[in-house]
Formats: sequence, structure tokens, C-alpha cells
Amino acid sequence: MKYPQKKIGFNPTKLKEVAVKVSETTELMKFLIEKFPEKSRTAIKSMLAHKQVTVGDLVTTQFDFPLKRGQMVFLNKKKSEEKPRFRGMRIVHEDADLIVIEKGSGLLSIATDKEKVKTAYSMLSEYVKRFDPKNLIFIVHRLDRDTSGLMMFAKSKKVQEALQKDWNESIIERSYVVVVEGVVEKAEGTVTSWLKENKALVMYSSQNPEDGQKAVTHYKVLKTDKQFSLLEVKLETGRKNQIRVHMKDLGFPVTGDKKYGAKLNPIGQMGLHARVLAFKHPVTGRMLRFDTPIPGKFLKAIR
Repeated sequence: MKYPQKKIGFNPTKLKEVAVKVSETTELMKFLIEKFPEKSRTAIKSMLAHKQVTVGDLVTTQFDFPLKRGQMVFLNKKKSEEKPRFRGMRIVHEDADLIVIEKGSGLLSIATDKEKVKTAYSMLSEYVKRFDPKNLIFIVHRLDRDTSGLMMFAKSKKVQEALQKDWNESIIERSYVVVVEGVVEKAEGTVTSWLKENKALVMYSSQNPEDGQKAVTHYKVLKTDKQFSLLEVKLETGRKNQIRVHMKDLGFPVTGDKKYGAKLNPIGQMGLHARVLAFKHPVTGRMLRFDTPIPGKFLKAIR
């Protein structure tokens, strides 16, 4: 089937949908310039900025978005501007190389040997295959099942390896909000220890540099009441269960975290939310920062 190539006006209220098939691998801007030579580069950039360009089912504003042979590029396909909906997570950012999501509490990041239920990984795998059955998704880091918040996935093995190899250099900021049991009187502080996992798969702290992986956690008190404290926590390192162990070490376990000593659960989930994720893009080099509001039930827990 041949798709007509009509002249495009740039008034969003007047545009009609146009579909063009990609015949060879290229980048989106180059493709649009070649297909619509009567339009200036500035005009095409305006279309991208106004979300009037869709590749397959994905609305994109990225001028260097990679195109593959056989894909369809649509102009002003408004019905595709609706973001896909997933149970227990939402896509915060997507480009040609990676996806950032906000995960809900109770959703596994990736399946385990014992549990192979619906996971963030499996839902994203199904999602990217809608555009091309050969597309894959790669996990970069994890959040515990009962931790909510921001996490990132790569769209290729190369990007995954680049992020994991230079993790400390690429990640500019990872901060969490945490509800803990007890009144934290010290306004801010830092916890440093070496973490190691025992045979029961429980992480514990050591002050011996040769006994585990170094873990550094910074915290600041945001709000307290007679029973609980709300903290902002920033990670200098990213070890398994790091915040949970360090809060226990301080004597203020994360609410809802029975594994590490919590006795109360005022919000119906573990009181740990990955609020901010800022990093250097592994391909473009751009600095990206994403943040979410403090969950309402975290705030309500502190009266």
C-alpha cells in the first residue's frame, strides 16, 4: 500500500494525519527533511516540539530518534499521544535508549526463581515489542518489591553495560523519602558501613572494611511527630537493602519493614519511595533529572 505524502501546515488545529513508511535505517529528522523538502528544519522541529510526530505507536519529540526499515511515521496522530497504562507503574520518560518508570509498591522489578508474576520488566518487554517483535528491555538497577518510586531500564545491552559500568559517574543523584519508626532528633547525618549478606539472605552491617561492600547513606529530617519521622535520604553508594539496613543501624527502622525490625505499618506499605533520579544520558551525554511528589500517605503518617 502506498501512503500519500501531503503538504503539511503547522497549525495543530488544521493538520490531517499523514503516514509515511520508512524504507531504510535513518534518523527521524533526516527522514522528515527528505520526505518534506518544502518545509524548513525549524518548521519540522516545531512539529516535534508540539508532539505531532509518531513512530509506530510512540509519540516522540527526539530529532535523532532512530528509525528502522518498515516502521511507519505518522504526522499529527493525536490518538497515539495517550500514554500507555500499566497496572502498578507508569512511564515517566522514554527515548531511543532507555525508559524511566515510577514503580508502585508491591510490584517486582524482575521475576525471581520463586516468583514469576507480572513484573515491571515483563510489562515493559511486552510494551517495546509492540513496535518491533525483536525489541528487548534490559534491567539497569532494582527497587525492592515493597519500595515505590523511580527506576530505569535500558533498551539495549550496550546501554545497560555503559550505565552499570560507570554507575557512580553517571548517576548524579538518587534520593528517597522514608518514613521511619521513632523520633530522629539529629537533623541530618551520614551512616557508613560495609554490607554483607548472610545465609538467610539478610543484609547486615560491619565496620570492617574487609567484610563486605562499602555503603554510605546521607539523611535529613523533613518532619517528625511523636511516633514517626519523615526523612530525605541520598545514596552515595547503591547496595542491596542499603537504606533499610542503615535505618535499622540508627535505631529507626523503615515502617512496614519487618525484615529489618519494624513493628508498625501506618501507611499499608513499606515507607520507602525513590523520589529523585538524576543521571548523565549514556548516549547523548545530556543531564536528565526526574522527580516525583512525596506520596500523600507518607505525609499523612506524620501528624
